[in-house]
Parts: sequence; structure tokens; C-alpha cells
Amino acid sequence: MNTNASSDGLAVVIGASGALGAALVQQLQTDTRFTQVLGLSRQSQPALDLLDEASIAAAAAYVASTKLPLRLVIDATGFLHDSQHQPEKSWRQIDPSQMARVFALNAIGPALLMKYFLPLLDASGPSVLATLSAKVGSIGDNRLGGWYSYRASKAALNQLVRTAAIELQRRQPHALCVALHPGTVHSDLSAPFAKTGLSVVSPQVAAQRLLAVLAQLQPADSGGFFNHDGAALPW
Repeated sequence: MNTNASSDGLAVVIGASGALGAALVQQLQTDTRFTQVLGLSRQSQPALDLLDEASIAAAAAYVASTKLPLRLVIDATGFLHDSQHQPEKSWRQIDPSQMARVFALNAIGPALLMKYFLPLLDASGPSVLATLSAKVGSIGDNRLGGWYSYRASKAALNQLVRTAAIELQRRQPHALCVALHPGTVHSDLSAPFAKTGLSVVSPQVAAQRLLAVLAQLQPADSGGFFNHDGAALPW
């Protein structure tokens, strides 16, 4: 996504209250390609809640009201576990209400972000909406099983990205919609699963890697699923 030709763009990070989202905001604020960097979350003004479509629509309307060319949107949200829900180790642990919540946060919420933010992407030059997926959402790469809800929700997210990218290409040929795997980032989300020997990086390093991947993307990459090192991941 080469936006070096202009420095009047707007970058938006959704999930800015999280570890990786905050690191992305911090690094983008030093990027001369963007006049303004806006971090959105449930605590921001305006507030954006993935479970509340009206809040997403209102946040998108606020972004449109800035009149700045929207050149980058990063969805840095994601849900793996909390005190009530842990990733399933077996099909015996599948719970429909918990699965519905995981899908609401990891697939339906991001789909609503696409609904409201993709139409706002700058049509005059390169622009991108990137959402954080996960390598465990790859069906082709699944060798271990388990984590039913999380895996399935991220696989659904990948399909949504691919489908949205096809429509986006028809409407705005210079815009991209992609899914990114950030690796294992040191955060509350990953802490219980950061096993010995697993490569865990700081949010700052993860943000730097993701922004480097985005900087190399071309329009033909729209709809793709990319690792934090830039390699394409299998569906």
C-alpha cells in the first residue's frame, strides 16, 4: 500500500484499547503519510462496540465527517477467552451460547466494520482495510484440532474478507481488504497460552511487522490472508 504520494490521509485503528491496537496507533502517529490517526474502542469518543451496530455506524459517520481521505483501517479486535469462556479442547466442551459470542466478536462484528468502513476508503489512490485473523483459522494448516469456536470464527472471518474484497474491487479498484496473522503477541489474550518455546513478541514488534506487511501490499493482494512476515497463508 504505497501512500507516499500524499500525506493528508487518515488512519483508523479499531480496538485501540488493546495492547496491539495501542501499539499500532503509537507507530502510525509517527508515520508522515497520515495527517491524523484515530483510535476507536468501547472507551473512545466516539465509542465503537462490535456488538452494537449503531455504534459502528456512528463511528463511521464521524470518520466521514473529518473529510480526510481514509487510507488505512486496521481492525485490531479479537476474542479468544475470558473468565467464563476458554477455548474448547474437545467437541464435548462446545456450548452454543459461548460459540455464538465468539462468532459475534470475531466474525459478525468485523463484517459490520466492513459494511460501514469499506465504502469510506479513499477511491483516489491506494487504501486498505486490514483485519486481524489468526493462523489457527486456516483450515489447510489445522493439524492439532481443538479451539472449535475460535478456529471456526476466524475461518468465517477469512471468508468474509475474501468476499468483501471481490465487491470492493468492483467499486474501488485501488482499495484492498485483507486478513493478517500477527503471530503470538504478548497480551492478556495470549498470556495463558504462551507455552515455553513459543515465539511471543511485544505489541510494538508485532505492530512494526504488520505495518511493514501492509506497506508492501499491491491491489492484486486484496482478499488475501497474510502472515506477519508477509507470506501468504493457506485457507
